[in-house]
Amino acid sequence: MIDYRAEHFMWSVDRKVATITLNRPERKNPLTFDSYGELTSVFRSLGHAPGINAVVLTGAGENFCSGGDVREIIGPLTKMQPPELLRFTQMTGDLVKAMRACPQPLVAAIDGACAGAGAILAMASDLRFGTVRSKVAFLFVRVGLGGCDMGACSILPRIVGSGRAAELLFTGRVMSGDEAHAWGFYNRVCDPGALLGEAQSVAAELAAGPTLAHAMTKRMLHREWSMDVDAAIDEEAQAQAKLMETGDFRRAYDAFSAKRQPAFEGD
Repeated sequence: MIDYRAEHFMWSVDRKVATITLNRPERKNPLTFDSYGELTSVFRSLGHAPGINAVVLTGAGENFCSGGDVREIIGPLTKMQPPELLRFTQMTGDLVKAMRACPQPLVAAIDGACAGAGAILAMASDLRFGTVRSKVAFLFVRVGLGGCDMGACSILPRIVGSGRAAELLFTGRVMSGDEAHAWGFYNRVCDPGALLGEAQSVAAELAAGPTLAHAMTKRMLHREWSMDVDAAIDEEAQAQAKLMETGDFRRAYDAFSAKRQPAFEGD
């Protein structure tokens, strides 16, 4: 199991669920150059974390994440040369790549502000639980940038649909919690006081399940975006046949035959 000592977020593990809490509540948990790098590092390391079967991403102090820190990121970007700007945008994209590549299901628990790069972190998660009072906004257009940031033009339309994604990315307007739920951005709307607990409870249920199967499901959900249907069917045949070789598949059958719940071991 990872014993991760983070500088820019809080880290805890319970019931094989790692909870990552962005921890600058006085500023609504903005991201900095350093926190981008640290988050990318931890998501990459999760691929080698046998004691962690699911992840919850949240923010401290009744907010999820307000995006890139205006003083520590936006200001310096206005003084950078083109090669430096490209290195920055590639670095931010690497965080989304790491989130999508980590094998564990990732549940975002979203309250309050969820804006700019914070909205991207929510978008890049596998499941999203929110509150009615939360405010999601892809703000890039408001600072003179395109909505094409960190994979938004690819991922967001697959969650809420092309027309709705275009509206959010062109206007940068706020999407309310109720609207986020109705549009399919949120899987569930929770009371603020119950939000983190519900996200962790669902993550724990996933963590107790067949981890190799969950990892394969996540991988194929990502890979099949660029496949035609016939290619996807062929890929899924290969994936499912491989999972039929696992111990968990046999354990599930034995448990069904014995009329008991299976105890998955991840092999």
